[in-house]
Amino acid sequence: VQLQASGGGLVQAGDSLRLSCAASGLTFSMYVMGWFRQAPGKEREFVATITWSGGMTYYSDSVKGRFTISRDNAKNTVYLQMNSLKPEDTAVYYCAATPSFQSRPYYYTKEYDYWGQGTQVTVSS
Repeated sequence: VQLQASGGGLVQAGDSLRLSCAASGLTFSMYVMGWFRQAPGKEREFVATITWSGGMTYYSDSVKGRFTISRDNAKNTVYLQMNSLKPEDTAVYYCAATPSFQSRPYYYTKEYDYWGQGTQVTVSS
């Protein structure tokens, strides 16, 4: 299984970015997908998750209303649209996958079986 995250970069506060995570080696439509982030000196934290069908999405309070997670099962890809970016959004962003047909949120890193390599997002003020 491989998860390849991309789309990070250096932007100014208020700008937008869209992250992508391309998955291979798994039956993508059977997996819950999540995005996490880790800032320097901090623990990895939950950002957003989406159920296998895309029917349910869940967000951390810090990004709710600004970020949108989506998926394209035909392309084996999950996205994170990030709008109104703030300096505190600066982190390495990781995508993660775990097999499940449940519609509940998966908030914790230990619930995910596979992880991507991360993509850096830097937001300047």
